[in-house]
Amino acid sequence: MTRGTAVLVLLFAAALEAGGDALVRSALRTSQAPIRFLLFAAGAGVLFAYGCMVNAPSWDFGRLLGLYVVFFFVTAQVIAWLAFGELPSRSLFVGGILIVSGGLVIALAER
Repeated sequence: MTRGTAVLVLLFAAALEAGGDALVRSALRTSQAPIRFLLFAAGAGVLFAYGCMVNAPSWDFGRLLGLYVVFFFVTAQVIAWLAFGELPSRSLFVGGILIVSGGLVIALAER
């Protein structure tokens, strides 16, 4: 797998994980049983797809984990803002800069 393909797979996996989590969170917050069931089922399916996506390739996931954490953090913040109206606080923003910096150090380090 090329580096570019791995980055795209990790980005999509982060979207699946954060999106599945958002579906489960939405299910927990709804009071209508049929909608709750559908959201739980969708969340479970999306999270299952995430698990398959990150574990199917034969890659050094531990090395790529730094970059994945960056993608997950950014994706989760975007979903929190768009789906739940949650804006990041100043401390979350500063912490996010540290997460992104650390992930880049890990991902771009020479072996």
